[in-house]
Amino acid sequence: MELRHLRHFVALAEEEHFGRAAERVFVVQQALSSSIRNLEEEVGVQLVTRTTRRVQLTPAGEEFLIGARATLAQAAQTVERARRAAQGEVGRLTVGFVSGLAFGGLPEIVRRFRELYPAVSVDLRELTAGEQEAALRGGQIDVGLLLLPVRDPALASRPLWRLPLVAALPAAHPLASRTTLRIGDLSQEDFVFFPRYLRATYFDQVMHWCADAGFTPHVVQEAIEIPTLLSLVAAGVGVFLPIEFFARLALPGVVYRPLEGAPVIEIVAVWRRAAAGEQSTRPTVQAFLQVAERVLSGENGAGEATPLPVLPTEPPR
Repeated sequence: MELRHLRHFVALAEEEHFGRAAERVFVVQQALSSSIRNLEEEVGVQLVTRTTRRVQLTPAGEEFLIGARATLAQAAQTVERARRAAQGEVGRLTVGFVSGLAFGGLPEIVRRFRELYPAVSVDLRELTAGEQEAALRGGQIDVGLLLLPVRDPALASRPLWRLPLVAALPAAHPLASRTTLRIGDLSQEDFVFFPRYLRATYFDQVMHWCADAGFTPHVVQEAIEIPTLLSLVAAGVGVFLPIEFFARLALPGVVYRPLEGAPVIEIVAVWRRAAAGEQSTRPTVQAFLQVAERVLSGENGAGEATPLPVLPTEPPR
């Protein structure tokens, strides 16, 4: 039984006339009549009674009409859902993110994405950069948001946002009275920082910058969470060099100051490259990337991000 047979039958039932029904479904009358006969043969019962003036449904035909309409409606919904899925408008999206992005960037992206794609279920997972890369390779997440690019050839990435480092100081620190600092001003300070294994590229970039200024930071305390590090700053344990958007965390006892010539840190989106025979990138991932770019470039009033050029969805290998 084909959907066209059901469409022909519904048209005939509603028009009660072979000629008008044939015009409605854009076939000749003979083809419509043959389609109805084939349908009756397949069902095994008479569905319509034919007279010279009109067509009437049999009791079996009346029942069949209810099911035919429901089947056609379900088929239309299935087709529409497939089309929307192809455009990234329905489905499920699992997004990994490093903890810091919860304080800036991620809330605005997710809020806007849910507004634009309410039929897509978004699952958020807080993971380290290494955990995200493993989860992407294993298919546990669809897209990750990290600080700095990845070098895994199985993963594609796109820069979304660039922000400089700033100095987080105890509020009572003598340098807190200045509006802008140089990295050399911190050469004699104790530092609090992440363990290198947690954010190796970020860690190395800061260490190289300090080395270029003639000193190696004296790290007296490590912690894995941003709020913990900033709490250590507030307690006077040391200074910290977070990315600028962490200045949103207005902790008592902590002040933030710009740093001249500070390194700019990239926030990047990462996803698994398509395997042979697969679509280049899942539509929901493409939609998420587009929303993230617009939000972080300031098009939706989210932050003071520096716009980046739009890159190809699937960068060359």
